[in-house]
Amino acid sequence: MEERLDRVRVVLVGTTHPGNIGSAARAMKAMGVTDLVLVAPERFPHADATALASGADDLLARARVVDDVAAAVSDCVWVVGTSARLRTHSVPVLGPDVAAGQALANAAEGPVALVFGREHSGLTNTELDYCNAFVQIPTVPDFSSLNLAGSVQVMTYALRMAALTGMDPGQAGTAGEARDPLATQAEMEGLFRHFEQALTTIEVLDPDNPRNLMRRLRHLYMRAGLTGSEVRMLRGILTHTEKGR
Repeated sequence: MEERLDRVRVVLVGTTHPGNIGSAARAMKAMGVTDLVLVAPERFPHADATALASGADDLLARARVVDDVAAAVSDCVWVVGTSARLRTHSVPVLGPDVAAGQALANAAEGPVALVFGREHSGLTNTELDYCNAFVQIPTVPDFSSLNLAGSVQVMTYALRMAALTGMDPGQAGTAGEARDPLATQAEMEGLFRHFEQALTTIEVLDPDNPRNLMRRLRHLYMRAGLTGSEVRMLRGILTHTEKGR
């Protein structure tokens, strides 16, 4: 199970302090997680990041820098976002141990991502829309703020423990089931664009007044854990729906 840690990606979004990137890299390397992606960091590369990496310089050297969360997770089959606050989203909210178990189970089928937001404001609702689940670290109610590297350390520790102790695939994802591979996030985004196009064509969706329809559909299908073939089936139905209008 430990080899699945190679398929776990840590995504840091909009990091403002380069030292936090280095500290997060150090936390990752200590737990055997080495895939780091940075979304629009304010300053990177930077000497402070290197100094605080304390021997995890190789992770910084390999880190990829991308423009947005969509690019960071496009090839992932499962994405979990960290959030200290409950939002108006309807995907599952998990504890660190359960999230780690599901991440490793789904890593049997492809890359998975843990997404961490900005130090002061976290992830936006739009960025959280890319997540199949959220994870909340159970801090004390009157002081829920964790340092970015501390959050990364908690989650990568939970991943390592799940890898070392194993898991019950029936409780933690889809590993071991005889089924098609999970859809990647890029395939899911293609489905959501197709839904928006088809629903506009059949006049179910008013593009000038969309309300929350597309977000609710997104959450429905993100919870479902669709396979690639299921996405293709749904898109085929949408295509015929558009033609039959």
